[in-house]
Amino acid sequence: MSTTERLSDEERRLLLALQDGLPLTPRPYEAVAKRIESTEERVLSLLASLLERGIVKRLGAVINHRTLGITANAMAVWDVPDAVVSDLGHRLAAYVEVTHCYRRSRGPEWPYNLYAMVHARSREEALATIARIAEELGLAGYPHDALFSVRQFAKRGARVKNHPPE
Repeated sequence: MSTTERLSDEERRLLLALQDGLPLTPRPYEAVAKRIESTEERVLSLLASLLERGIVKRLGAVINHRTLGITANAMAVWDVPDAVVSDLGHRLAAYVEVTHCYRRSRGPEWPYNLYAMVHARSREEALATIARIAEELGLAGYPHDALFSVRQFAKRGARVKNHPPE
């Protein structure tokens, strides 16, 4: 949000109502509307405006993988030639098993420049998935590693300060 654009009181109430997530009901926007004493149509209209103006960049779901039994979270890393990293990255990101994929600069003691996150129910399953994808894409011959999460930090979206606009 630009420093000159301020949220209306109604927009602020909506964002405060949304910041802890949508309620798990068949009509979540209707439930949010009741919380802020509005209508479902008005909530959707306000959200569309906030998205269009770039105040809200996206709406997304935060999944707690561990509660679903997905406990092996591996960041697969490869050191591939810079000339092919973009092409390989786009192809890698297209796999349904890859939840995020990106390129990073190499460091003096860290040679990897291609990263892909894979979630699985076991360490063995994650490693097998990474190996299969690497073989299919021709990544198997490049230096690589798989880094497994050892703990999960709290995930939450942006927070809105609960004070009136200036």
